[in-house]
Amino acid sequence: MGFLLSKSMDQSLQKQQEFMLISGRMQLERQILMQIAWSREFLKYFSSFFGLTALGLTVGAVRRRRAVLLAPVVPLGFILAYQMDAAYGSLTHRMRAEAESIMVSESERLDLPHGTPTFESIEKSRRSRAHLTSLLEK
Repeated sequence: MGFLLSKSMDQSLQKQQEFMLISGRMQLERQILMQIAWSREFLKYFSSFFGLTALGLTVGAVRRRRAVLLAPVVPLGFILAYQMDAAYGSLTHRMRAEAESIMVSESERLDLPHGTPTFESIEKSRRSRAHLTSLLEK
């Protein structure tokens, strides 16, 4: 009887883990899509700002015959190019490839300071906190 119950619980746990994996993946995909959508929306506003600023600075530089007024167009152009790459280019794919490369070749950078928590370490910490609270209540 216990074996059947254990087998049923194992199957249930496995199904729950699969569901958590699928839902985590879906959440990550939605976050990526929202980031791309945000980048495209931001690009609309920033490109309008850039166009008006570049036009105004160009007119001012021509009227006053001072080329230095065009200097802000250069960094703003880099920001515009970055936003265009994020919104419509391959920035997301390059970032994902770089993240995978880091995970493969530099995995030690991803380690937690005291290692990955285990069930035993979490339970030990929980028990010690419960013991301390019971002592403090007395």
